[in-house]
Amino acid sequence: MAVQFRDYYETLGVSKTATEDEIRSAFRKLARKYHPDVAKDKKAAEEKFKQINEAYEVLSDPEKRKKYDQLGADWNQ
Repeated sequence: MAVQFRDYYETLGVSKTATEDEIRSAFRKLARKYHPDVAKDKKAAEEKFKQINEAYEVLSDPEKRKKYDQLGADWNQ
């Protein structure tokens, strides 16, 4: 089963030209909102929180972000 491509920029709600500070700020805001310890729907929040963390891990690392921007869905191959 193929994994569906996730747009990390969309996940964090930032543009493709977002700065490191904008990415960090968006991550923190979403992490607070969807953290499983504070969300009402723990299951859904946990999944969303994982997606937010994955997006931040890639977009906050200049090397990973460059690869992601160039290769899209195949960036991690």
